[in-house]
Amino acid sequence: MASGRIIRVNELLKREIAGDITRLFSNSEFDTGAITVTRVATAPDLRDAIVHVSIFGHEEERTEMIRFLNRHRKEVQARMSKNVKIKYTPRLHFKLDTSIESGDRVLGILSELDIPDEEDSTDA
Repeated sequence: MASGRIIRVNELLKREIAGDITRLFSNSEFDTGAITVTRVATAPDLRDAIVHVSIFGHEEERTEMIRFLNRHRKEVQARMSKNVKIKYTPRLHFKLDTSIESGDRVLGILSELDIPDEEDSTDA
């Protein structure tokens, strides 16, 4: 279980990284509006942070965007270090978050099931 401090750091980094991505790469070949920072998992020693991002688009676009973010992570780290005052500026590692797609898949399966209403089963 993460401590209260790590939880606060994660939320702070999440907001800051999302803004930095938009500011730094708005003129790049990628649509920064398609990128959402879903969560940040910072190591207890604050040296590393995994940044989970959800990307709207085709699979090859998502893969290329993750590569792009990881190639340019030092730019994001540098900008973040100017705005966030913590003991260490964590090394960022961007990772594709597929939980939204997984949730959509589960909802699709549930909607296909033929489950009778509770009212129908209590009438018998």
